[in-house]
Amino acid sequence: MNKTGPVARVALALTAWTERWVPDAFVFALIATLIVVGAGVAATPATLGQVVDAWGRGFWELIPFTLQMALVIITGHVLATSPPVGRVIRAIASWPRSPRGAVALVTFFALATAWINWGFSLVFSAVLAREIARRSDGVEGVDYRALAAASFLGLGSIWAQGLSGSAALQMASAGALPPEIRAIVSHGGLVPDGLIPFRHTIFLWQSLVAVAIEIIVVTTVMWLATPPQGRGRTARDLGIDLGDGDGAIDPTADHGARTPGAWLEHSPVLTWLVVGLGLVYLVRYFGQASEPLNAINLNTLNLAFLLVGFLLHGTPARLMRAVQAATPAVWGVILQFPFYAGVAGVITATHLNDRVAGAFVRVSTPATFPPLVALYSAVLGVFVPSGGSKWVIEAPYVMAAAHTLKVHLGWVVSAYDLGEALANLVQPFWMLPILGLFRLGARDVMGYTLVVFLVLAPVVLVLVTVLGRTLPYPL
Repeated sequence: MNKTGPVARVALALTAWTERWVPDAFVFALIATLIVVGAGVAATPATLGQVVDAWGRGFWELIPFTLQMALVIITGHVLATSPPVGRVIRAIASWPRSPRGAVALVTFFALATAWINWGFSLVFSAVLAREIARRSDGVEGVDYRALAAASFLGLGSIWAQGLSGSAALQMASAGALPPEIRAIVSHGGLVPDGLIPFRHTIFLWQSLVAVAIEIIVVTTVMWLATPPQGRGRTARDLGIDLGDGDGAIDPTADHGARTPGAWLEHSPVLTWLVVGLGLVYLVRYFGQASEPLNAINLNTLNLAFLLVGFLLHGTPARLMRAVQAATPAVWGVILQFPFYAGVAGVITATHLNDRVAGAFVRVSTPATFPPLVALYSAVLGVFVPSGGSKWVIEAPYVMAAAHTLKVHLGWVVSAYDLGEALANLVQPFWMLPILGLFRLGARDVMGYTLVVFLVLAPVVLVLVTVLGRTLPYPL
């Protein structure tokens, strides 16, 4: 009954290896910087001075996007740690009765919620995993590292195929991409205004089928990879004290004497007024859009999640505490995004991207182009782990090649998204927001994410190839 299966043995072996050899995610950013600088000098006509200039110019180019990503994490945390959501998490945490069931449950919810919003998925799943690990009356002996890895897997699979997928949002939102890229996509008016609405990307039946298959595959892999009781390492084994809380804000903390000045902080009046103001704005915003799905972007998603989080927390004081609790999770984004922006600057300024992409396009056919885009996206994603900024780099030549090869443009975006997500399984950057909550390092969980990668990567390549054959050009 407690026999360790072959997938679990591989996961444990890879975890032991990553614990010993994998550095912190920031080291990946530094290594990527040196590799791209070297490649820019060796593979392009640019001089070392020109490459260095490109790195310096690009270093701060993602500041607005960095703040947007930080707010995705913060608003997701605010929503996931509200008292109502905390009650839902405690109820769900009581369901599993075995280590495998616990990890599979966290995996399923991580993937399902990632389709809605990846920031919410990260925090909701992390709080759920911690609550399961904390319960002494529930699952005994569940591997804490497996639970932590499971809570991240939405970002390693379907997040980019959902409502917060960066490339799909950029293609559907006017002003999200430079005019020259819109012109390439438009191809002389073939695609009006160079806009690709959600119905041609994330709401394609092919995309929804790919999402369903990924949920089944990833959940099954984590079920098989979870070691039985006695073979894994619990939080106690790792010396981590989970305490008695689940991360939700305690509504009783607002009780007690109040000065007139503090009354507004703990009154729901301002909450109702501000939430009402925000809701009126969103209704008007989407009502004025010619196609509401095209109006969804990072800013509207962040505002909507902040408003819902504000409403669920009830008072400004509780919201402020939730945001304060969330901010430590964004330090990795703030530190590392400028370095990845510098990498992107070198790749773009030296036209290194054209050389790499040209090699893929030369060996492509209409049937093989989608899997090659997915593969290229995954490889580049290891060095530039930002779906939105990376799509700005890739979109010009990828979409031009799609027109040349007469491949469905929306499916090319979906193929890019599926490959982009795969990179997160081997690049620890986006693990940072939740690793702080678990008090673990990337090396502690990457054994499990690598197992998922080894199984999921070929599945994705088959999906983008087979399903892509069912779609016509251009949309």
